[in-house]
Amino acid sequence: MPRQASLRTIRNRNGEILDQGLVLYFQAPHSFTGEDCAELQVHGSRAVVNAVAETLRAFDLRPAEAGEFARRAFEHGRLDLVEVEGLSDLVSAETEMQRKLALQTGMGALSAQYSGWAERLTYARAMIEAELDFADEEDVPVSAADLISVDLADLMVEMSAVSASAKSAEIIRNGFKVAIIGAPNAGKSSLLNAMAKREVAIVTDIAGTTRDVLTVELDMEGYLVRLYDTAGIREAEDIVEREGIQRARAAARSADMILYLREAGSDPLVYEDYAVSYLEVETKADLYPNENGDAVRISSITGEGLDRVHCAIVDMARKTWHAGLPASNDRHREHIALASKFIQNALDEPRLELKADALRAAGNELGRITGRVDVEDLLDVIFSKFCIGK
Repeated sequence: MPRQASLRTIRNRNGEILDQGLVLYFQAPHSFTGEDCAELQVHGSRAVVNAVAETLRAFDLRPAEAGEFARRAFEHGRLDLVEVEGLSDLVSAETEMQRKLALQTGMGALSAQYSGWAERLTYARAMIEAELDFADEEDVPVSAADLISVDLADLMVEMSAVSASAKSAEIIRNGFKVAIIGAPNAGKSSLLNAMAKREVAIVTDIAGTTRDVLTVELDMEGYLVRLYDTAGIREAEDIVEREGIQRARAAARSADMILYLREAGSDPLVYEDYAVSYLEVETKADLYPNENGDAVRISSITGEGLDRVHCAIVDMARKTWHAGLPASNDRHREHIALASKFIQNALDEPRLELKADALRAAGNELGRITGRVDVEDLLDVIFSKFCIGK
C-alpha cells in the first residue's frame, strides 16, 4: 500500500538474502519529487548498502546525481527555486541560527512574500491595461494609474527593507567575522586559543610570532562566529612581518567586529578607523590585578573576563539580525534591485503603455527569484551544490 512502511526481507535476483528492512512506496504525485518513488530503509553498514546498490544496478537503475532529487522536485512543481535554496542551506546547516534561516527560506515563507509582491504588480498592470482598453467604460476608474501609485511606492519601501536585510542572512550563513587586533605580544593568540578551548595558534614571548591571519570557527549560542588572529601591528622592517601586518589590517576592514587588545598597564591604544564596531580589551589581567578602566579586562590564563568577551560578541551578532524575512542571498537581492528599478520607471513614466511594460519587467524579475521565469542557466549551478542523492 502507498505510504505504508512494511518490514520485508530484501533479496538479490538469485534469492540470496541481503538484509531485512523497511520498504515504502510513494505514489505520484505524493512524493518529494512528484514521481512514483520507492524507499528502502536498510542497515547502514557499507557492506549492506553496497550489496543492495549492486542488486539495484542489475535492474538498470543508477545512483542519483548531485541535486537530482531536488531538481526533479523543482521540475514537477513540488518546490520553487527559493525553497530549493533553503533545502540546500538546511542540509549544510551547522548552527541553530543557520537551521532557522534555512527553514524560514525552505518552508515557503519567503516564497510567499515574493509571490505576494508579484500579485500586487499583476493587479497594478491589470488596472493600467483596463484603463487603456476600457477607458470609456463607466465601471473602470478614470485614474487607475493614480490609484496604484501609492501601493507601488509602498511596495518599493518593503522591497528595499528586505534587500537591505540581506546582510544579516549573509552573516548567519557565512559567519560573524571578529578580528583580533593589537600590538605584538598583546595576547591575541592566547585569546584565540582560550576562546577556541584548544591550541590553534603558537604562543611565545617573541614579538611577531604570528605572521599570517589564523581563523577559527565557533558556535556561539547558535551563531557561527569566525575569529581572526592577526599579526601584531607595529612599524616593521621584516618583509614577511610587513605582509602579515597588511593582512591584519585587511582582516579588520572586512570584519563585522574588532577586538582591540592591549596589555594591561601599557599605553592606551591608538585606534585605526575601520568603520566597524569594536571592543577594547585589556589582557594579562592576572599580572596587573589593580588596574581600573573602561576596557574589558581578561586573562587567558585564569579565564577572567572571557565570558564578557563572549557575551559582547554574541550581543553584537544578534544586533545584525533583522526581524521579518531577509533576502536569502545576493541572487535575490540583485533581482529585487532590478524589480525596484522597473517599478520606479513605471511610477515616473506618464505613458500608460510603457508604464505597464515596466511593471511586467518588474514582475519577471521577481519570477526569476522563485524560478518561474527564465532561470534555466541557473539550475546546474544551484543543484550542483547538493550532496549525492538529495
